[in-house]
Amino acid sequence: MVSALNDKSTAADADKISAYLWGMFVICFVGNILGGAASTLMSVYLPVLVKDLLGTVEEEKLGQVSAYISALYFVGWAIGGLFMGVICDRIGRSKSLALSIGIFGLFTLLVSFVFSWEMIIVLRFMCGFGVGGMLVINNTLLSEIWPQRTRAVFIGILSIGFPVGIFSSGAINYMVSSWREGFMMGILPLGLCLIAFFIIKESDAWMESRTVKGDRQVRQNIRDHRTELLNGSIIFGSILIGLWAVFSWVPTWVQSLLTGSDGQRERGISMMLLGAGGLSGGFVSGWLSNALGTRKAMLACFAGCFILSFLLFKGNSTFTGITVVEIALLAFMYGISQGLLAVYIPQLFAVSIRAMATGFCFNIGRFFTAAVVFFVGALVTTLGGYGNSLFAFSSVLVVGFVILLLTKKI
Repeated sequence: MVSALNDKSTAADADKISAYLWGMFVICFVGNILGGAASTLMSVYLPVLVKDLLGTVEEEKLGQVSAYISALYFVGWAIGGLFMGVICDRIGRSKSLALSIGIFGLFTLLVSFVFSWEMIIVLRFMCGFGVGGMLVINNTLLSEIWPQRTRAVFIGILSIGFPVGIFSSGAINYMVSSWREGFMMGILPLGLCLIAFFIIKESDAWMESRTVKGDRQVRQNIRDHRTELLNGSIIFGSILIGLWAVFSWVPTWVQSLLTGSDGQRERGISMMLLGAGGLSGGFVSGWLSNALGTRKAMLACFAGCFILSFLLFKGNSTFTGITVVEIALLAFMYGISQGLLAVYIPQLFAVSIRAMATGFCFNIGRFFTAAVVFFVGALVTTLGGYGNSLFAFSSVLVVGFVILLLTKKI
């Protein structure tokens, strides 16, 4: 009887969320919020920013420059996620997290002071580098230190930080018309970087892995996880392409539906809807994962995202109340998918390669995402408008659905 009581006490202690864990979670959550705001702030200011820097030019030139700015951000995000994943496995989770937050904060702030679109591209590349690294490290760290019983729920909640940031970028645009003043928000992640550096401790699991692993073992772990790397990359990459095609270009698509309006209000509303829908979807994702299983829940997300993309981009020629509802529902489905994938992918891999492998799955698809984000803008004329272009690239969701359907492990 005493032994049974001791076992229960031990289990309760293992499930306990300490004050430190709460503090660490708040830092990671706020980091995701600021990363979401830094990522999508350019989307809501893009139409006015490009015109401000280029002056009066043809619409085709505006589309090309906008496409370059958006696409290079995702290239930076992908490289940052891959590179910082490797660095995280080498130097630890805590230092890497603080470094990533500091990078995207600095290069967001510097956007406020530039006077050429070429410089914007460089700064956005580096901002993406930092955000990509932070998202990999946040999920890796939480998957290693959070109690097993509530891990899925809290990683799901962590994922809603990014759409909160997306909502915030819409709110910033709604309240602040000057893009130079808007990008001053980079001061906030710089402050969070300092807090993270002094407060977050290293993961015990990572510390233990450093005592037993060698380069040969790392290479063997990578070979042993080749199937998981391939499946995880395709599944995450396909949802990523659809998501960021939508989140990068919906404000511009909304602008194309309007006549006789500068669109500031409608663009801000659309971005807030994307953020709010993603927030609520991420929040319920952990419970949905526990109730249905990750694979079934993700199948529903892929199917829902594809159907809603068709309804939104093929069924709206003006901005109406129905448009508002469909944007929110599409964002809700995408939010669920991000929470589910954040729970699932890090647990596929051994601790010694976890950040590296998670970074690979999270980011290899971003190279394709960068190309898609570029071609959504570049092919608008060829495909007959932003709506047709966005739906064409949303069709990649079918690939993810098929891989999920054929892969029993996921």
